[in-house]
Amino acid sequence: MNAIAAVSSAWGIGYQNDLLFHISPDLKRFRALTAGGTLIMGRKTFDSLPGGKPLPKRRHIILTRSPDFFREGIETAHSLEEAFRLTADSENVWVCGGGEIYAAFLPYCSRCYLTHVDADPPCDTYFPKISDNPDWRVLEEQAPDTDGIFRYQFIDYMNRTPEKL
Repeated sequence: MNAIAAVSSAWGIGYQNDLLFHISPDLKRFRALTAGGTLIMGRKTFDSLPGGKPLPKRRHIILTRSPDFFREGIETAHSLEEAFRLTADSENVWVCGGGEIYAAFLPYCSRCYLTHVDADPPCDTYFPKISDNPDWRVLEEQAPDTDGIFRYQFIDYMNRTPEKL
């Protein structure tokens, strides 16, 4: 299981149910890494997708507390255990947000693909600061780049001790 996100300098990931950044190379990286895989996300994150519809060429598992939640083309889970059961036979699983979902699933992730953005916009949702966690170490770090607006850097982390599903 992997996690993927773009984080601000303060490890923010969202504000008022929207992403903080729309950086083309980051979105292309997300698309390339997750294509053909299974995405796990919360209902609010799913609702924030373009048109509130599933992303193409990916399986979607939406974690929600609402027993009546239904959208065409997705599967729902109402607990971590149910999400784990739904992904038991999947190899390419990606945790995609929001903040509570990341916090719950990160201990089970073996890798985390982050885009660190050198900006600190207002945010109300955060990614756990894995750089301070001794279980996580930098695996690969690309040189900083810019999209003309934001300076960003792709940094991939590895969990030394992922918990078993």
